[in-house]
Amino acid sequence: MSKTVTVGRALLSVFDKSGMTDFARGLSEAGVELVSTGGTHRLISEAGLKVRDISDLTGFPEMMDGRVKTLHPKVHGGLLAVRDNAEHQASMTEHEIGPIDLVAVNLYPFEKTVASGASYDEIIENIDIGGPAMVRSAAKNHAFVTVVVDPADYPAIIDAIKAGGIPFDMRQRLAAKAYARTAAYDSAISSWFAREIDFADVSYRSFAGTLSEVMRYGENPHQWAAFYKTGENRPGVATATQVQGKTLSYNNINDTDAAFELVSEFDPAETAAVAIIKHANPCGVAVAGDLKSAYLKALRTDPVSAFGGIVATNREIDAETATEIVKVFTEVIVAPSATPEAQEIIAAKKNLRLLLTGGLADPKADGLMVKSVAGGLLVQGRDNKNVDDCDLKVVTKRQPTSQELVDLKLAAKVAKHVKSNAIIYVKDGATAGIGAGQMSRVDSARVAHRKSIDAAAAAGLEGALTQGSVVASDAFFPFADGLEALVAAGATAVIQPGGSMRDDEVIAAADAAGIAMVMTGMRHFRH
Repeated sequence: MSKTVTVGRALLSVFDKSGMTDFARGLSEAGVELVSTGGTHRLISEAGLKVRDISDLTGFPEMMDGRVKTLHPKVHGGLLAVRDNAEHQASMTEHEIGPIDLVAVNLYPFEKTVASGASYDEIIENIDIGGPAMVRSAAKNHAFVTVVVDPADYPAIIDAIKAGGIPFDMRQRLAAKAYARTAAYDSAISSWFAREIDFADVSYRSFAGTLSEVMRYGENPHQWAAFYKTGENRPGVATATQVQGKTLSYNNINDTDAAFELVSEFDPAETAAVAIIKHANPCGVAVAGDLKSAYLKALRTDPVSAFGGIVATNREIDAETATEIVKVFTEVIVAPSATPEAQEIIAAKKNLRLLLTGGLADPKADGLMVKSVAGGLLVQGRDNKNVDDCDLKVVTKRQPTSQELVDLKLAAKVAKHVKSNAIIYVKDGATAGIGAGQMSRVDSARVAHRKSIDAAAAAGLEGALTQGSVVASDAFFPFADGLEALVAAGATAVIQPGGSMRDDEVIAAADAAGIAMVMTGMRHFRH
């Protein structure tokens, strides 16, 4: 096997024609015979370069609206022939098949066509057949053939040809890249098809993304990490514009996604909402008539944990809000937009990342969530419901007041975004204590209460912020002890899914304490 191969003939057939004229010219100047198709052929010809039409090579015209043009033995034989195999060489001679040493192909824009909202028939027409077939043939025979699917690789290939040929390690990397591209392409097609016909339990499931960035490390310095974008048109960290600040880390992206998904639960036309996130859990969430007030209320929940956190808002950031946020060391700010004045204030903190998404994520939209486990993937639908979708049922003697009910709904929306077991105390439109990720629901209740005492002290208040608050639990209380811990913290009303074998016992404890309890019938575990 030759470690370096020369290129005598190249087949060029691309949808994305960026860089193609210069690439073709570089190949031509190196003495490479050019063969091309359709629009690519026209582009190269108009550049004044000699190029052979694919029909001249195959002896067949393009047909069926271009569906059939490269699916021919003279194309795939030229790509797949093993150059040092006598039988292959004899077949090439017998059937007058010439070798093709390089293929440059990129595919019909299936993903963009789907994202554009095109019709079913138009999407089907943008499934490329000949392109992936050529890519796979060339990639398989990378011992002799160079395959190019990314215009960014054109300059390096021309440099290699000028230096005497394309090295084997370069052909290997290009082949690996080619197979990754066709795999991602087929994944996009299969996922769209399954979604289009509501075939959720399809026998084979694949997920794909495009490399956006290789990071310095993952959750910890010894872990490799990269960020791949799926192409989903959902406002958030993957689609946002980074206005300023350092490159996002693995943990920044994870936490920013959690923060923005949470504030997207709140309609900006109804209220301003702010979430402060630390290690993927909220340490403060609040709603108010304006962002500045919401931020200050959210910050009061846990000002210690807010240090080095992520701030998300559901409205455009104004100068007053920006002035308050930059007083605390913050890693990332993410919002739909920010005024020029706010951006100028934030710019004074050069390392602070500012992400602008252009809109909010739709909390009701369908989608798939994926988690890896040893030997497999866990796949589930996005948790796209919240308390607003529930038929609320008051199960205690005491009814919640109108203000308690407003706060209960806020607490329930926050609980959906807190690691289980989750207990959320809320008072007057702001979290008063957050208990997250404890193995016992009682422990979550106590942790949140304990932190609320510290927060009250930091605010110059006596007692605990949880005094007179309402509470949401992400799942039912298995025993009455969890409810009793909430009562001890000063809660006056509780919202929870219900469904425990001991619901009657828990309801009785609530009645005994004189608090109101509302059941939603909807659990929100988050692991």
